[in-house]
Amino acid sequence: MSEIERILDQMDRAFSGDAWHGPPLKTVLEGLTAEDASNHAIADVHSIWELVLHITAWKIIVRHELSGEKVDVTPEIDWPPVWETSEVAWKRAVENLDESHKRLREAASELREDQLDEKPAARTDNSRYVMLHGVVQHDLYHAGQIVILKKAIRISKQVVHGPGRGSHG
Repeated sequence: MSEIERILDQMDRAFSGDAWHGPPLKTVLEGLTAEDASNHAIADVHSIWELVLHITAWKIIVRHELSGEKVDVTPEIDWPPVWETSEVAWKRAVENLDESHKRLREAASELREDQLDEKPAARTDNSRYVMLHGVVQHDLYHAGQIVILKKAIRISKQVVHGPGRGSHG
């Protein structure tokens, strides 16, 4: 197995596959409603929806930077705002996350082994190798946050509705 194939395997495990640590990012997002995804159950902490947009943004940023494209990462690009909180908009956000992962995976799969040590992005001194592993780490870091937020949402619903009501997993 080539190094690129190993990296792709790790990307897939963290995002949607058989992750060693526990559930991958996509599994963590399953069954969430727009209401729960937009909930700020912990004060001064990003919502699940905001995290999904942020993860998507960085998959796009890294894909562009892998090819040497300069990306100006503004606060709005880093943390895109949630403009609409409908179920349709939430479904679209998750679909965009899936699509950004597929496109990043395609870009990574087209790399040659000798390109992994190159530093293609003007924004950072990281090599492609570090950037791709960083995407894996980023997915897992935020998946852990989402798990905690889901628990906080469930607890807040129990406080409002009482035990056994309003908790969905």
